[in-house]
Amino acid sequence: MWRPLLATAVLLAAGCTAPVGVKRVSVHDEHRQLTRNALTEAEASDVSQIILRRHNLVELYAADPAAALARLRDVVVSGDGGNDDLYALAELSYLYAAQANSRPHALAAALYAYAYLFPDDPAQRPHGIDPRFRWACDIYAEGLTQALREPGAKALHLESATYPLPFGTLAVTFNADDLVWGSRQLTDFVPVSEYEIYGLRNRYRQPGIGVSLAAQTVPAGASTPADQLIEEKVRVPATALLRLDSPRQQIATSTLIGQLELYAATDREEVEIDGTEVPLEIDRTATVAVTLSETQFWNQELGNFLGQATGLRKTARLVAAEPYRPGRIPVVFVHGTNSSNGRWADMVNDLDNDPRIRRRFQFWFFTYDSGNPIAYSAMLLRRALRNAVVSFDPHGGDPCLRQMVVIGHSQGGLLTKMTAIDSGPAFWNNVSEMPFDSLRLSDESHKLLEEALFVQPLPFVTRVVFIATPHRGSYMASFDLVRRLAAKLISMPREVTAVGTDLFAVRDPTKRLVSLERFPTSIDNMSPGNPFIETLSSIPIAPGVAANSIIPVEGVGPLEDGVDGVVAYRSAHIDGVESERVVRPSSHSTQSNPETVDEVRRILLLQADQHPCAAAAPTDQSEKQPPAPDK
Repeated sequence: MWRPLLATAVLLAAGCTAPVGVKRVSVHDEHRQLTRNALTEAEASDVSQIILRRHNLVELYAADPAAALARLRDVVVSGDGGNDDLYALAELSYLYAAQANSRPHALAAALYAYAYLFPDDPAQRPHGIDPRFRWACDIYAEGLTQALREPGAKALHLESATYPLPFGTLAVTFNADDLVWGSRQLTDFVPVSEYEIYGLRNRYRQPGIGVSLAAQTVPAGASTPADQLIEEKVRVPATALLRLDSPRQQIATSTLIGQLELYAATDREEVEIDGTEVPLEIDRTATVAVTLSETQFWNQELGNFLGQATGLRKTARLVAAEPYRPGRIPVVFVHGTNSSNGRWADMVNDLDNDPRIRRRFQFWFFTYDSGNPIAYSAMLLRRALRNAVVSFDPHGGDPCLRQMVVIGHSQGGLLTKMTAIDSGPAFWNNVSEMPFDSLRLSDESHKLLEEALFVQPLPFVTRVVFIATPHRGSYMASFDLVRRLAAKLISMPREVTAVGTDLFAVRDPTKRLVSLERFPTSIDNMSPGNPFIETLSSIPIAPGVAANSIIPVEGVGPLEDGVDGVVAYRSAHIDGVESERVVRPSSHSTQSNPETVDEVRRILLLQADQHPCAAAAPTDQSEKQPPAPDK
C-alpha cells in the first residue's frame, strides 16, 4: 500500500521543481563563460552557439561542420542574417579550420571576420565595446596566418596568388614595393603571436588589425649612409593586412578580389579603412626577442672583452635597428665591460613602446671590445659619432641630430664622459714628461695618440647619462690577480700594438718616451688610483652639456658606504650633475630595473621639452601613455 503512495509523492515533488532557475557562480567562472570562444577553447562562444540553435544547425554542425557552415553562409548572403550571424560564421569557420587543418576555411574565416568588422555600410559597424569586435580582429589575424603559410612552414608567404575558398576563390594582389625597407628588403615573415617570450620584463602589444610579424632584412641595393646603421640579422616589426572592397557584397559571390599589404612599423602604425584610421597590430617586444634569440649577442660578450684572442672580435661600430630618422634625437647606448648591446633590451623595450619617446627619439648602440684601453675605446666612440653626423646630415639640416644624448653603463659611462670633456694635455702628461709635439713617431702613431689622448667635447652631444659608472674606479678592478689575468688574456687591436712598437721599442726605461711598460687594459684603467681614472675624474663636464647620474646600491645602510657589487657609491657619485637618482636596492646590472628605466624616460622627456626639434607629442589620448604590458 505504501509504495504507490511513495511513488505518487515523488511525482508530485518533481512536478513542483521549477524548469528554469539560477544558481550563483564565482566572478571567475562567470567571466570564463562570457569570454570563452574558439580562440581560447576548442569550442565556439556562447553567442555563436546561440546562432546554431536559432537556425537549428546544432546537430548538423556536429555531424558535418562544412555543410552547416555552407547553410549558415546561405543565411548571411541571402540578407536574412545580421551581424550576429556573420560573426558566428567567422568564428565557426575558424574553429572548423583549426580542427580540420583546412586552409580554405581559415581564409574564409578571415574574410568573414573582415566583413563583420568593416561592413559596406559604416552604420552596421559593430561597436568596440562588444567583445566580439576584438575576437573578430584575432580570428581575422589567425585565419590569415593559417591561409598564407605553407604546411610545415614557419614564415608566411606574401605574394600575388589565387587561393581556394570553400565556396569559390580569392584572387590576391601584392605589390612587391611593400617589401622595400630603405636600401634593404623585408623577408622571412614570422608571425609572432605564436611565440611565448621570456627574458624580457614586459611584452607590449599594440592592438589593431592585421598579422603581427617579425621580418628579416637583406641587402637589396646600394647602401645609403642612413642604412649603414642597421645591425646584421636585425628583425623589423611589421604587419600584414588583407583588404577587401565591399566585403559583404564580395562574400556573397564565388570570385573574390583582395589586396595584400605589408607595413613596417617603422613607417606606419595605422591605416585607413573606409575613411577611418585603424591601428595596425604591432608587437615590437616579440620582434626584439626573436632578434636576440637569433643573434650571437650573449656569446659575443666575452669576445668583446678579450678581443681577437677568442676569434670573435668585431669592429667597433655604431648600430641601430632601423635607418637614421631625421627629426628625431639620437640616443646612443654604450655598454659596459664584458657586455653587449643586448643588455639594453629591457630598457629599450619599455622606452620604444612609449609613443612619447618613440616619436621623438631614435636609438643607436655603440659596440666595442671592452678590454681595450678606455681612451682608445672612447676615441672610437667619438669617431663613430662624428662620422655619423657628417654622413647623415652633411649640410646641417637636421637640428635634432645635434641634440644627441649618450647613455653609458659602467665602463660605457667613462666612454660617455669622454664625449663631453676638454682634457687638454692631461692624459698625455700622465704617461710622459716629453712634450707631445716633440715626439718622433710615425704619422699613424702620432695621429692615433693625439686623437685618443687630447679630447675635446663633441659639439652635437648635449646630454650625457651615467649609469653605475666607476668615475673613481671599481674596487673589483683593484685586485692584482684580476688585472694580471686581464693583461694576459686581453688581446690589443693591431693599430694599438703598432703604436706600442714605436713607444716601447727602447729597452732602457730611462730613455723611453712614456713611463709605461705596456698599454693598460680597461681593467688597469679602472683600478682605483690608476693615473688615467684619477685624471678623468678630475676633468669636469664641458659647459653647455647636461649630465645625469643613476647609481644603483645594494642592500641597506649608509649611502656613502653603499656598493652595487662592482662599483661603490663614492666612485659613482660626481658633483656638477643636473640630477642624481639612487636606485635602491639594485645590483650593478640595473638597466632592467623599473626605477632606472623610469629615470631615463624622465630625462629623455626633459630633453625633448628643452629641444623641441623633435616631433610634437601625439594629441590622441590613447597614445599619450605607453600600451599596457602583457606580463
